[in-house]
This record gives sequence, C-alpha cells and structure tokens, in this order.
Amino acid sequence: MTKTEPSPPQTSDAGSEVWLVVLAAGKGTRMNSELPKVLCPVVDRPMIHFVLDAADKAGITQKIAVVGYQADLVRQELATRNDDSLGFAEQTEQLGTGHAVQMCREQLANHDGLTLVVAGDSPLIQPSSLKKLIEHFHATRPALLLGTLTKDDPTGLGRIVRNAEGQFTGIVEHKDATPEQREIQEVNMSTYLFNNADLLDSLSKLGNDNAQGEYYLTDCARLLHEAGRPVEALPVLQDCESLSINNPQELQLVDQTMREMGYA
Repeated sequence: MTKTEPSPPQTSDAGSEVWLVVLAAGKGTRMNSELPKVLCPVVDRPMIHFVLDAADKAGITQKIAVVGYQADLVRQELATRNDDSLGFAEQTEQLGTGHAVQMCREQLANHDGLTLVVAGDSPLIQPSSLKKLIEHFHATRPALLLGTLTKDDPTGLGRIVRNAEGQFTGIVEHKDATPEQREIQEVNMSTYLFNNADLLDSLSKLGNDNAQGEYYLTDCARLLHEAGRPVEALPVLQDCESLSINNPQELQLVDQTMREMGYA
C-alpha cells in the first residue's frame, strides 16, 4: 500500500538527500479529456510515469505527488508502481503552483536536504539533466537552482534575467517583458531545485496579489533573491525538455518525439 507521507531520510548524509515534489493536480482543460492531465497517455502510458521514472534514475530518494482533480484516480494509477518512497499531498483548490507546493509543507518539515519541484506533465524530463542540476547544486550550494534552457523561439515563456556579471536577477513573464527582455532566449522551464529550508521559508512569504489571485512558485525565486539568498539559473536542460503538453496536438508531438527517441 502506498504511504501517505514519505518516511524520514535513512542515510547518514541526510543533508544531501534529494526529495521530489511533482505537481499533478491539474485538469488540463484544453486536453479534450475527462482524465486528469497527468494521466493522459504518451507512448501508451500515463505521462506522469515518465517523470517519476526520470526522478528514480536521477537518484531521488523520496517523492510527493500533489494531486487534486480526480485525486483518487491519480493515486490509484500511481499505486501500480508499488513504490514505498512515493507519497501524496492534496490540493483541493487550484490556487497556483506555489499553493500546490505549500500543500507539502507538513511532509517537508523534517527534511534536511534538497527538494526538486517539477511538473507532472513533462514526460521528456531527462535524468541526465536532473543529475547535472544536483551536481551543480552540491558544488555551489545556492538557496535555489533553476533548470533552464536556451530556446530559439522563446515566445510565451518566462525569461531569465541576468545582470551585467551574468548573475540571476529574476524571471519575467512574456506578457510583462520589455521589448529588450523579449530578446532573451534563456527561459524558465518550471524545474526548481531548492535547499529545503529556503523553500519552506519562501513558501511562508508567498502572496497572491496578482490578477489571478494565485500563489506562484516563481515568486519564491524573487523572494529569495530579494532576501539576499543566492539564486542561480543553469541552462542545462535539453531541447526535448522544452516540449510542453497543453492540448491534443502537443500531446501527439511529444508522443511522436518520445517514440523517435526510443521510449517505445
């Protein structure tokens, strides 16, 4: 039976433990399906399995899936993994990505290590990219390390803003970007590796003073940067990891790409 909470780290080097929070609460209204978005199949499997597979291959020790829409269906599907390191948190209201991670605070409270936050609808996430992020984090020890990539056409995506020295200063969404910022090709791909204590601290300070009235995980980067905590962005993600799934056409493209890459 799948645990409802991950158990505490068992290794002697607990500070290096990496836990995963995978966001899996959404409906995916543009998918033309009654299924939760993360259960829509690619290469004949619900897409969230590929995210969890990548985490396992990258050495993640504990995993928390944030469920919401048709939560029981997602729990039921993930129970087929027979994975004792996988637990759940429930987001009963869809109030943004930051709010989703806030639902994990109780499970994360005693975790002394790193927490990786990724989207459950990103089946092309690569274990090699996650390993590079974890290695870089251990070398530099920031509060937050963002996994980014450089995209020829970054239209619609959040841009990574850096100062003259190349240091991270913020994320600006496409709609809010100046013409100069829209020329930036390094983009945020919703892959966040936090020092867990800094994650919990920034989650406690999140606000929802925006047009949607939601709590955004991207604001954690801003809050940590403003507090003088080191935030880094590493353009280590591969081109295939830029493929998003928001509608049946994109689902078909990802399915085709994964088959060509040998997933089938």
